Amino acid sequence: MKKMTNKRILLLSTGGTIASVASEEGLIPGKSGAELLHTLGGLPYEIEVKDILSLDSSNIQPEEWAFIAEQIYKLRRGFDGIVVSHGTDTMAYTASMLTFMLQGIDLPVVLTGSQVPMQAILSDAPDNLRVAFAAAATCKPGIYIAFNRQIMRGCRCVKIRTTGFDAFKSINVDPVAMVTSDGIDIKHKDFEYVPSEHAICTLNTKVETHVAMIKLFPGFDPAVLSAMVDSGVKGIVIEAYGLGGMNYMRRNMVKAIGEIIQRGVPVVACSQCLYERTDLTKYEVGRAAMLEGAISGRDMTSESAVTKLMWALGQGMDLEDVRAFFNKDIAGEVTITD
Repeated sequence: MKKMTNKRILLLSTGGTIASVASEEGLIPGKSGAELLHTLGGLPYEIEVKDILSLDSSNIQPEEWAFIAEQIYKLRRGFDGIVVSHGTDTMAYTASMLTFMLQGIDLPVVLTGSQVPMQAILSDAPDNLRVAFAAAATCKPGIYIAFNRQIMRGCRCVKIRTTGFDAFKSINVDPVAMVTSDGIDIKHKDFEYVPSEHAICTLNTKVETHVAMIKLFPGFDPAVLSAMVDSGVKGIVIEAYGLGGMNYMRRNMVKAIGEIIQRGVPVVACSQCLYERTDLTKYEVGRAAMLEGAISGRDMTSESAVTKLMWALGQGMDLEDVRAFFNKDIAGEVTITD
């Protein structure tokens, strides 16, 4: 077992269910990071706490992503790892965006939260926090989510349950690590993405917020896409059927996508299915969309695809730049096989 004593860990508290208390309006964030830490008792690390936000994660938006990234970048020196306590509802989006805003991150940053507030007797918060600290002390540099005794790459995570403790899953890749029965010893698994030892951490919080993500369904009116672009949308992620199929009979989604792309607006095709990859070459309905210029999201999560698109457009990338960017694996968010 790897010795983890004397590691210096920074806890950044942002609110969420883990820090919530009861009020007349329902649960609201009310516990400080120091109070969360006090509940855990002794831990074998030197821990510093900083409360940077106190929000339900439904209220965490691009402005908060930028602020969290800035705090991580500014405060990381002198620490071996960082834990970010965060609400669960948008945690996968935050973790994905931090992956792009903090490329080349030079220490492990581990997001965690809970389905039940820390103050509840049977809360999952203490275990999740302990695992997050252990991950921050032992994992390779990167952005992670720790939940239900699993350590997962942040840009591969999806929240799949509203109340169950196994709320997050690592999609299309195994968890980076699993926790054994003693709750501390972490058995690392192989993972395709290995950060470059020569990577330099950069902070870039510029994003384009005028993007849209839609889920295709039978009867969807393609005119909605044009209306979105007319209203200022700069990029669209479509959760298509299966391997990426889109209808062209009667309501011609394929034609609508082609017209939008001709206007310079990138369209990324992901799958409504959680597992496995988008392959626009397999069926006619996918090939047609590909020929019109749709960009395959491959095996990315929708959370990762939309944040990657927001970040790419925020850099001023044009359509072809975005296409090339989606053909690159930046930090383990996608499997490139062609």
